[in-house]
This record gives sequence, structure tokens and C-alpha cells, in this order.
Amino acid sequence: MDFLRPTSWADALDLKAARPEASPIQGGTDMMVELNFDKGRPSALLDLNPCRELFEYKEIDGQIRIGSGVPYVRIINRLAGPLPGLAQASRTVGSPQIRNRGTVGGNLGGASPAGDAHPALLAGNAVVEVESAARGTRMIPIDDFYIWVRKTALEADELIRAIWLPPAEGPQYFSKVGTRNAMVIAVCSFSIALYPASATARTGIGSSGPTPLRAEPAEEFLATQLPWHDPAPLTEQVLREFGALVAAAAKPIDDVRGTADYRKHALSVLARRTLGWAWTDYLAERKAA
Repeated sequence: MDFLRPTSWADALDLKAARPEASPIQGGTDMMVELNFDKGRPSALLDLNPCRELFEYKEIDGQIRIGSGVPYVRIINRLAGPLPGLAQASRTVGSPQIRNRGTVGGNLGGASPAGDAHPALLAGNAVVEVESAARGTRMIPIDDFYIWVRKTALEADELIRAIWLPPAEGPQYFSKVGTRNAMVIAVCSFSIALYPASATARTGIGSSGPTPLRAEPAEEFLATQLPWHDPAPLTEQVLREFGALVAAAAKPIDDVRGTADYRKHALSVLARRTLGWAWTDYLAERKAA
């Protein structure tokens, strides 16, 4: 196995162009597990740690640009205000050691359906900035990024440079089911984001399909059922119907972590709970205003 260590981002793009089969590595929290268990052994690793610009985040034209090398702990500590959904998801990732090294960029690159960041990125309407030496920069909406199990819209010579997200304009929540709080792969996970200005909501489903998913019928249901302009507590019927629509949108399988039926049931519960929390926050914000 070759270990490629670029001196700059431009150098990294050149190396990826020359060796498209090389696997990028930064935190290594997924890659090292696969290597240690001999689940995969790429012919080359491309170390992105020398590319220090990947560790920066900033607000540009009203959007938050997060470099692909920004670790989860910085998202938790620095971006929980503008990006609460992603920060909540980041808190559930592994142990403190993993959160210090793991990155959202790595989650996207690995594209595991169980990745904790994916539901929050879908609900938050993220855009993925990728780049190649030959074609330059390309912006991929998160809805178009996931293709199949561990397959993304990235071309062979492209690297993920950053993730763009709008600051939350309303409440956002993330929740997942697992055997314990830390060091666990999600049995299923769910995220919701409310957008009061457009009277809409977005969702994200994790670990319940070949790719992370949105529950679009459930989102359309909320657009007609949430009393945005005359806020009132939600009825149990609305919560249950929303949960049922989220469960119906999932495409789970039976595996060692849970059955498809259990995942659908758990998602309906997560959906009801997160919507209830988000709407309660919205009501409190309206009352305070």
C-alpha cells in the first residue's frame, strides 16, 4: 500500500488525478477500522492532513462553509447555534477520541447509510463542494449526492473540499436508536428541520435504506397540517400520521442490528418525538417574539 502525502490542496488534487483509486484519509476513524479488520485494503492512501485549509469554517454570503477536515468536536463547540441539527448528530458520534478526529467530510466520503451526519445534512439542505484538478469546483446538492450503498456522485478524480449549510431559520432535531449512547452504529436515525419562512420542513432518515433518505410525503403532509400562522400544539393524530409517513418512506432490511419491522417502528417513534420537540420550540419562539 502506498502512502501519498501532498504538500497542499493543489498537490492533493494532482495526486488524486494521477491515482484515482487512492482513498482519501483525514481522521481515519472509518478507514482504520476497515484496515484493522481486513475488510478493505486500497492500493494507496491519500493523506489530507497537510491541507490545513480543510480545517477551517466560515460564514460566506449568509451560508456556513465547513471544510471537510473540520472535526465533529468543533461543530459541537462552535456551530451548535447556527447548525443545531448537525451539532446534535455530531454529539452522538463515537467517543470523545472519535469526535476529535472524525469529520463530516469523512462521513460523506464513506457514504455509509448509517453515518450519523447524513440525516442532519439532508434535513439542513446541505450542498457538497467537490473539486478535481481537471474540472475545478463542482457544487452537489445533498439530495443528489447519495447514489447507492457507499456510492456517491463523486467522480474518481474528485475530492470533497467543504460542506455548505444555511444557518437554521427554525428548530432542528436529530435522534437515533442504538444499543448504547456512544461507540455504536445507529440501528436507525432521523432528523427534522423546520423552515417557518416558507412554512415547510425537511427530513433525513439514516440506517434504513441503501442510502440516506428524505421522507418527502411526510414533509408534504406537514406543509398542509402545521398551523404556522396560528400556532397551536399539535394533535396526536398529526404526530402519528407524520410518524407513519416517515416509516413508510424508509427502505430498511433485516440485519444483525435490527429487523426491518423494528426499524420502521422506531423511525415512527423518532419522527413523532423530534417533530414534537421542534414544534414546542417553535411555539416558544413565537410566544417570546
